[in-house]
Amino acid sequence: MSAALQMNKDLIDLGKGVKIPAIGLGTYKATAKGEAYNSVKVALKNGYRHIDTAARYRNEEEIGMAIKDSGVPREEIFITTKLWNADHKIVPQALDTSLQKLGVDYVDLYLLHWPISLDPEHEGERYSDWNYIDTYKELQKLMKTGKVRAIGVSNCTKTQLDKLLSDKDVSIKPVVNQIEAHPLLTQPALFDYCKSKDIKIEAYSPLGSCNSPLFKNPTIVELAKSNNVEPAQILVSWAIQRGTVVLPKSSTAARIVSNLKTIKLPDEDFETLNTLSEKDGVVRTFDPDWADFTE
Repeated sequence: MSAALQMNKDLIDLGKGVKIPAIGLGTYKATAKGEAYNSVKVALKNGYRHIDTAARYRNEEEIGMAIKDSGVPREEIFITTKLWNADHKIVPQALDTSLQKLGVDYVDLYLLHWPISLDPEHEGERYSDWNYIDTYKELQKLMKTGKVRAIGVSNCTKTQLDKLLSDKDVSIKPVVNQIEAHPLLTQPALFDYCKSKDIKIEAYSPLGSCNSPLFKNPTIVELAKSNNVEPAQILVSWAIQRGTVVLPKSSTAARIVSNLKTIKLPDEDFETLNTLSEKDGVVRTFDPDWADFTE
């Protein structure tokens, strides 16, 4: 007998009184006019209290309007945005721009989008005198301003995190590392490392992004059928059971609503998904040529 679907209201403790809803609405590629606005309005109306965006997504203004028009009090919504690679030397100004676009006085979580510092004046070449650790130290200073409640990183490898945490001037540990994660990209070494350091993992592209191979995967399709749920609900439920924050993205109202409903997977099904990439291969759906994902 399959477990009953329930609206997920889990909260994950990030420390110092900050709790993040385990499921948030992802908004990457929600760039068509009105798409981000409508998605966020639907999400907030139907129980979401966590919205994830980034300066690079170019949809902060629509998201801010949707939050304002939703009628949900600001303090009830967990908002994440991210610092873009070309803004690493202007962190305070970049944050203020995001706050202005979002129409809020603070964000709950501010992330280093990539551990890559690019010089905007030289066609995106990397700085020779500045790196992501220098940038993270600038993020630390924001904690005294009241404009951010927590800081973290995104797309960092184990090696990069190790270097960051080993720096003598890094005094505030990143509370999260937002990475691509799903059953075909479990990243076990990075997962275990973050767990050992009490850095929470946030899973982006948990459904495998656009034209996802996950939805066509025979094992996932069969597990969804046997548990009487949608493949997306299997994937979100697996991410929750794994102890990660999960950020499913959709612009379809019905899917936005259904993605918030999860089940407790049977142990056997959970383990099947944990080892799926060993059978079907590792799949990374987002791999820009300037990024370095070596361990």
